Amino acid sequence: MTVLQALLAFALVAGLLTLVPGLDTALVLRSTVTRSRSHGFAALGGIQVGTLVWGAAAAGGAAALLAASQTAYRVLTLAGAAYMVWMGASMLWRSFRQPQDAAAELDAPLPSGGRWRDFGLGLSTNLMNPKVGVFYVAAIPQFVPDGVNPLLMGLLLALVHCVLGTAWLSLVVLGAGWFGPRLRRSGAVRWVDRVTGGVLVLFGARLAATARV
Repeated sequence: MTVLQALLAFALVAGLLTLVPGLDTALVLRSTVTRSRSHGFAALGGIQVGTLVWGAAAAGGAAALLAASQTAYRVLTLAGAAYMVWMGASMLWRSFRQPQDAAAELDAPLPSGGRWRDFGLGLSTNLMNPKVGVFYVAAIPQFVPDGVNPLLMGLLLALVHCVLGTAWLSLVVLGAGWFGPRLRRSGAVRWVDRVTGGVLVLFGARLAATARV
């Protein structure tokens, strides 16, 4: 298998996974709808930087160590679960404290925090999800041709994943940017936070349950 063949084969696998709606899509949608497209792109950037970090870690052996050590995996999983539950609960709490009528909500300021906050949210959520690391440590060795530097190949594969993820999530941001202002005017922003917060809480609870098995 040549480097080009490995990249194309990995692109097929990563592309299929990218199209499946998940936590990344929920975070990007939430940042775009409740704030603006630029905030959505900031969250997207954080997610993709996290993907590159996981790719480098998998190629360098850190993710392999994580997959081999049950204790390390459980610690990271529980930490990630706690972080996601806390983040989701915070969104739910803020959403119920927002004005309940559309007229008052129009006068309310957008959620606090700059673009770096959205970037950090995307990055931290990606890095605290051990399942991303497990996917990379399981997939990357299968796409490293003989004689190729594993670290370099891991970064190339992660870059392919980033390109695909960026292309798809950019379409999500552009689409959400179109109906985001309409949702804000209709007073539906708090429901976006409730849905995203609920997804995070459920995802965190599922992670915690997995760690205890």
